[in-house]
Amino acid sequence: MSEQPQKQPDKEAAERKMMREGALRMALTSDARQRLANVRMVRPDLASSIEEYVIQLASSGKLSKPVDDEQVKQMLTALQGKKHEISIRRI
Repeated sequence: MSEQPQKQPDKEAAERKMMREGALRMALTSDARQRLANVRMVRPDLASSIEEYVIQLASSGKLSKPVDDEQVKQMLTALQGKKHEISIRRI
C-alpha cells in the first residue's frame, strides 16, 4: 500500500515535465533549445530561469513566433547583467 502514494507524485512530476518540455518545444527554435541545453550543463539555474520566462511569455500569448537563438543570447546577457561585465574587466 505504501507504493501508491509515491507513484502518484512521481506520475504528476513526469506529466509536468512532459508538459514543460512540450511548451518549450513549441516556444523555442531548435538552435535556442540547444543553447539552453548547453547552458544547463554549466548553469542549470540560469537555464531554468530562461525556460520559465519563455513559458510565461508563451502562456500569456506574448510570443508571435518561436524564440530564436539570438533572443536566448540576449536573455542570457540580461540575466547575467553586471556580474558578467565585472568578470570581463578583471581579465
